[in-house]
Order: sequence, then C-alpha cells, then structure tokens
Amino acid sequence: MRILVVSDTHGDFYSLKRALDAQPTAEVIIHCGDGSEQYQYIKDVYLQKQVIGVRGNCDWSSTLPATEVAEVGGKRIFITHGHMYQAKFTTMNMIYAAREEKANILLFGHTHQAMTDYNDGLYIMNPGSCSGYYATYGVIDITPKGDIVTNIVRLSR
Repeated sequence: MRILVVSDTHGDFYSLKRALDAQPTAEVIIHCGDGSEQYQYIKDVYLQKQVIGVRGNCDWSSTLPATEVAEVGGKRIFITHGHMYQAKFTTMNMIYAAREEKANILLFGHTHQAMTDYNDGLYIMNPGSCSGYYATYGVIDITPKGDIVTNIVRLSR
C-alpha cells in the first residue's frame, strides 16, 4: 500500500497537482496542514482515494482536527501539523504523543524541512513543503509483510 504525504502547500495547487500526478498508485493521501483549501480539493477530486488531513497554524478557519490517528494498512499513524508540539525546536513532544497513541508512524509538517527518521519502532516523517521552487513530498510504502519504507521526493522543475 502506498501513502502520499504532503504538507504546507500554502495555496500552491500547481505543486500539489504535480505530486498527486506523480503518485497515481497511492491509495491514501495525507495532508499535514497549512493547506486546508488544497486538502478540500484532494477530497473533491480524488474520490477513489482515502484522504486524511489536519489543520495547521495558517488554516485559521479550518474545521479539520489538530491531530488525527488513522489506521492504514494495518499501521497506526499519528498526524499533526506540529506547531502545537513546538516542531521547530524538537520532535520529542510529537514522539511522546505518537507513542501514547501506540502509533507506528508519526507524520508532521510546519518546519518546511523534509526529513525521515526512525526512533525505537517509530517511523517519523516530515514531507517538507509541497510549495514553491524546492517543493517536496513524502511517500510511505507498507509492504505485504507489514514493513514500512519512507522516502522524500523533490519535485523537479
């Protein structure tokens, strides 16, 4: 199962569409905030996909939740934008929250810095910002054996 992870689209429908077109086999699309209009676009256009999203610090009028725990491919995913957990300074607050939820995967945004990490059974990903010249997004593959593989992809111009 393939999961496409985006965050911090900030109104950049062009980069978002390019990321979506580049991953047609993704069954699940997760938006980690700061792009509630783009999240709604995904929900409205990609009806055959499971779409999950949270609100970010720039999604002022959004009714999306601040955090979400989703079961996908037999794995628990803790999703947040990160601003409520001081993501620009540390990942530990989010790691603790994800562990409390017994998550296998932690997804967040906010910093605009793409990264993947592994911490004692917890896969951690920030897909970066899917906006502008250096736009990035994340891909997570959950294999039939239940293994988790994370990758960051940079959109080429």
